Amino acid sequence: MRQSLLFTALFTAALGLSACRTLPEGASANAASVEAPPGAATVAADDNLNAVLWVQRSVEYRATAETVYRAASDRLDAALKDPDWDALVPDERATPARGLPPAIVLDLDETVLDNSPYQARLVREGNEYNEVTWDAWVREEKAQPVPGVVEFARAAQVRGITLIYISNRAEHLIAPTLANLRALGLPVKDDSVFLGLGTFVADCEQEGSEKLCRRQLAGRSYRVLMQFGDQLGDFAQILANTPEARAALQEQHRGWFGQRWWMLPNPTYGSWEPAVFNNDWRQPREQRRALKRDALRIAE
Repeated sequence: MRQSLLFTALFTAALGLSACRTLPEGASANAASVEAPPGAATVAADDNLNAVLWVQRSVEYRATAETVYRAASDRLDAALKDPDWDALVPDERATPARGLPPAIVLDLDETVLDNSPYQARLVREGNEYNEVTWDAWVREEKAQPVPGVVEFARAAQVRGITLIYISNRAEHLIAPTLANLRALGLPVKDDSVFLGLGTFVADCEQEGSEKLCRRQLAGRSYRVLMQFGDQLGDFAQILANTPEARAALQEQHRGWFGQRWWMLPNPTYGSWEPAVFNNDWRQPREQRRALKRDALRIAE
């Protein structure tokens, strides 16, 4: 999921930011002095290199994503059959689910659409996420599907299940976003199934990029059979973005993962990252990176 306004990074900070990389203590200086190919741009090493490369090139990433969507497909019929099956937590459901038409709620970025080419550009150019380059990437309509999602979406569609896309892409990006989805063969019933950042929800005050209000909006019209995302905030409200609060929320709902909630792997960005440096993106790269290094577990 992508934040479309810079200030929203202070809440869930789902921004694909990378950090400059320095040599580990004691490492040989030669490790940082490998000559670049003739004509290649010289950029600093990047913390996100392995993460983006893993998403783009590893069989393991593809197998993991396909496993998630295949397992979810196997549970569609059971979820449909149970009239009380609902994937919204009770505190977020404003309307009783029983009797409503079925739907599935999906985050978009790194859950349905693979934006790793955009991340790769940031790595190769030594840049960080910003709204201008992100908007330009979305308007290219070149994102490819996350492995397994097209097959899953079609399985849901033939069962009469509506797909709802709750995304932190800004509302002004709805046209290229839905065009990208349709070009990939993903079901888009109409424009109303895209609930982007800035969607107005009556009687609910949205804070930053928090998706609570938009989940409630989906729940007013649909029984939500499943939710898919790449971040914890795609499933339920995170009241405090700290490692401890995040762990407690996951523990509280751990029985729903692999049943009603389905998590996709995303090592490139997410609200997990700023949780370890006090959610303050105003800090210089190296200061953020130092705090991330301090958060590493070496041994108990």
